[in-house]
Order: sequence, then C-alpha cells, then structure tokens
Amino acid sequence: MAKRSVPQRRSVRKRVVRAGRSNVATSSLRYIESSALVAALLEHDAAVLRASAGTQHVTSALTFAEADRAIIRARATGRLSPADEQAAVRALRTFERRCFIVDVDRAVLARVRRPFPIEPIRTLDAVHLSTTELLGEPPQVVTIVTRDSRVRDNARALGYIVE
Repeated sequence: MAKRSVPQRRSVRKRVVRAGRSNVATSSLRYIESSALVAALLEHDAAVLRASAGTQHVTSALTFAEADRAIIRARATGRLSPADEQAAVRALRTFERRCFIVDVDRAVLARVRRPFPIEPIRTLDAVHLSTTELLGEPPQVVTIVTRDSRVRDNARALGYIVE
C-alpha cells in the first residue's frame, strides 16, 4: 500500500471522509509524535498504536525517520535483540500503512521559524507542533500523543488535548 500524504491546506477530516474511511461526525484525530511512537515500539505500549473506531492517526513524515533511527540506535547499543528489532520494524511499518502522513514542506518549515508559546523548543519538536497546527482542524478536536514535555506544554498552550 502506498503512503498517503495529507495536503497542507485541506482538512484531514475531509480527506478521511473522501477516502471513505471515516465519518465526519464520529471521526477524531490523534497526532502521534515521535517520542510516543518510539516508546510504543521499544517499550511495547500498544495503546499508542491502536486506533479505536472513528479515530484516525496522523503524523509527520519526520516521525518515521526518527522512529527508524531510534530502532537502529537501540539495536546498535544492545537494547534490542535481533528478534525485538524485527518486531519493532514490523510494528512501525504496520503503523505507517494505517496512518495519514503529512510531508514536511515549506508551510511547516515557515511555521517552525516563528515563536511558540513556551520557548525554548527544539527544531524537530517544532516541526511536529507546526504540522499539527497546519492540519486544518480546530485544536479541540485533535489529540496530540507525546512523551516529550516541551511538546506537551506547547500543545496544551495552543489548545490541543494531550495524551
């Protein structure tokens, strides 16, 4: 299955409805930030990876680069056995097929260059927050799933629900 990218200036919810995968009235969006995905893969937190009925997972293309690097680092440092590495890669690919992926484009990078409510924030964290802001959805209907305190604090300051 090919990767699905979300156009920047169009609502993700409208894209989901057009794809016939959800209903506007019942659909909710969960933006999965890299720290949460890596924790799920390396610490076997399956709740992050599962979407309940009517929930659509969305993430940045950056998330997969960060998750792949984390798996490689964990294997290289002995944190993961070869079998655990294979299981983590398999889970990552399954998640990738089931989620909408937003490219890191000029609009995202332009937003990264402006201040966030709570500074300092690292560039890659700012990419995730910028991507979330550019989804075209009001903050109160998007849940950001993260393990990073800077992302969490900024997401709350921007009005997002945080898990």
